[in-house]
This record gives sequence, structure tokens and C-alpha cells, in this order.
Amino acid sequence: MSEQTEQQTAGRLARHVVVVGAGMAGVQTAVALREQGFTGPVTLIGAEPHQPYDRPPLSKAVLLGKAEDSAFDIDFEALDITLRLGLDVTGLRPGAHELDTVDGPVPYDTLVVATGAEPIVLPGSEGVPGVHLLRTLDDAARLKPVLERQHDIVVVGAGWIGAEFATAARAAGCAVTVVEAAERPLAGALPAEVAAPMAHWYAQSGAELLTGARVARIEPGAVVLADGRVIQAGAVVVGIGARPATGWLAGSGIALGPDGSVTADSALRSSLPDVYAVGDCASFPSARYGERLLVHHWDNALQGPRTVAAAIVATDGDGQPQPYDPVPYFWSEQFDRFVQYAGHHAGADTLLWRGDPAEAAWSVCWLREEVLVAVLAVGRPRDLAQGRKLIESGARVDPERAADPSVPLKAARL
Repeated sequence: MSEQTEQQTAGRLARHVVVVGAGMAGVQTAVALREQGFTGPVTLIGAEPHQPYDRPPLSKAVLLGKAEDSAFDIDFEALDITLRLGLDVTGLRPGAHELDTVDGPVPYDTLVVATGAEPIVLPGSEGVPGVHLLRTLDDAARLKPVLERQHDIVVVGAGWIGAEFATAARAAGCAVTVVEAAERPLAGALPAEVAAPMAHWYAQSGAELLTGARVARIEPGAVVLADGRVIQAGAVVVGIGARPATGWLAGSGIALGPDGSVTADSALRSSLPDVYAVGDCASFPSARYGERLLVHHWDNALQGPRTVAAAIVATDGDGQPQPYDPVPYFWSEQFDRFVQYAGHHAGADTLLWRGDPAEAAWSVCWLREEVLVAVLAVGRPRDLAQGRKLIESGARVDPERAADPSVPLKAARL
């Protein structure tokens, strides 16, 4: 290596990388930088005062008192990662390469936006006593005694978080009513014929599911529906979705999509020089699916940071990171069922059932021109594991064999 090349490499590795957001995506980006040989200063900024933690246990173990917290088992000091916790970032000034924070400006050479998503607030519910969201460790701490006192609980929204919280509340012995504006649970995530069987899970668990029920307003101790019905509620939990937490980027010039996500490229670079975006706050172009994807799930926040770190380390160097084009994956534990999903079914032309949805275990496969593009597995983890590999490889499958639950999914490959 020439002296000039050594100087360039040293300068590149000495750049100060600042990561905004101390959730899974931000933490894993900082760790991946070290794993990939970055030796420059790394600062991780988190708005919450707590040690960085994982979110999935909040709606399960933490909520039910089976775990005190879900802090990451990472020695940040040993990795020479500077933590600045309890610090709100309020703006970005790319011309100056500075962040605005409540404690003053923070300079950066390379910035990673990993601020995740924030829950959508039900209009008119702000400040009403007894209304809760479930996104942070503090949210879980406030809800834990509610479950312990076995309040009558109304959950607004029958999406993934609503189902998981309803499951926890029933396990704690609470009476639970779930109110959903759409005609079925998971209306925004799954087709009607796939989501319909899941509606029965609520009653089987002892929860009441009201579909086609819009909330007119929330009063202390009650939820009033648009049709005039009044549901008594010791507590109300709102789970009606989330949007990218990118409001603080207003005026920065960074390109955002209609959904509020940072529109990153295939290396997760934003439209601004030296600024990357990863996790729930960033969308990316998928060559596999031919569209831009915004994935609000844990696995995306785990995988994306490796691409970001590789891109940062490769800057001004010879290498180029592989395009980020994962098979989206997530899981949900609800009503004594383990639900897994891999892929993206929006462009599918064929839907195949593997098993009877009235039974405890079944799967659904989506094909596009005989290519497997997505799979949903309920209590059939082998279908998910095999299906995910088939999706990753772009495999064509025999529809007749793929629809036979006695045939291993990998054996349906053409």
C-alpha cells in the first residue's frame, strides 16, 4: 500500500460517524461499523434515557413482568462507542454537517438516521386519562400495573400490536374488547380471505372483537363509537399503526417519500451527501419486488445496518456494498399461535392454502408466475424456513405440490 493510499485510508477510518436513534437499527449500525473494521469515532444518540433496548419483548415478557427490561447485551465502552442518551435531536443542517439538539449542535462527518417509527395517535385522545400507547419501555412500565389490576381494557386497532397486547392482557386476566374500524383484523397487512380466519382467534381467547367499529371519541373511563355504543374501559390502548419518525428532518432538504420515510438508495444512502438511513424510518428500492419497500419490522432493523456499515467503510475505497434487497420477514406471537411471514405479496397472482385455517397449523403461499414471492405460516415454522429460502433464490414452484401440506415446501420446487 502506497503512503498516499495509507493516508486516504486513515482519513476515511477517522471520520466521525454519528448515529441518531438507539433502537435496534441504530445499535446494530454502530456495532457493525466496529465489526467491519471502522476505527474512527462513533457516537450513538438516543432520545430515551434508558440503556438501548430491544422492543419486541415490550408487548410480551416486559409487559407481563417476566423480564425487567430488554436491554441489549452489548459492551458499548469496550467497542469504543460513545452513548449520548436522553438527548432529543431537533434538526439537521447538512451544509454545516451539524445536528441541532436540545444540548446544542453536534457535528458529524457521516450521519446515520435510525430514528425508527412513532405510533399514530388517535385524534382527540391526547391527554385523556387512561389512554396508552405501547412503543417504549416507559409505555410498558405504565401499562404493567394496569394489567396487574386486571382492568377492563379496550384496544383500538386489530393489527399486529393490537393482537399482541390483547393476548398479553388476556393472559393477565383482563377483560378485553378490541375495536377495529375495518371489517376484519390485519386489514392493512393481509388479504381478506387470509385475515378472516384470524378473527376467530379473539373469541377463542376470551376477547371480544368489534369490526367495522369507528371510535367517535374517548372519554375518561369509556370509548364512544360512531354508532353511539359506549364501551366501559378502565384503560384504553391505541394501536392503529406507526409512521416514520422523520419530522425532525423538516427543512434539511433530505428527500422523503409520501409515507414520510427517508427515500434511501440500494446502499441505504439518502439524498444528502454523507447521510444514510436505516430501519423503520427508511424505504429502499427492491429489485426483487420491483417497488420501493418500507418495512416496519425487527429483521429489517437487524439486517440493514450491515449494508450501511459496509457502505460507510467502502466510501472512497475500492469496494462497493451489495445492494440491500432482503426478503422481508417478521413474526408475531398471539393467542397461543406463532405467526411468521416472509416476502411481499402485493404483486402475486396466485394464492395457495396449505392446510385448513380452522386448524391450529396452516400456511399460505403467494406466487407470481409460479415464482414464490411470500409465505405466511401459522404454527408451521418449517414452511416458513423452506419458503424463505425459495423466495431468496427466486425459485419457481409447482402450484399443485405447493398446495399439498403433506409435501415439504422445498420439494415443490421446479
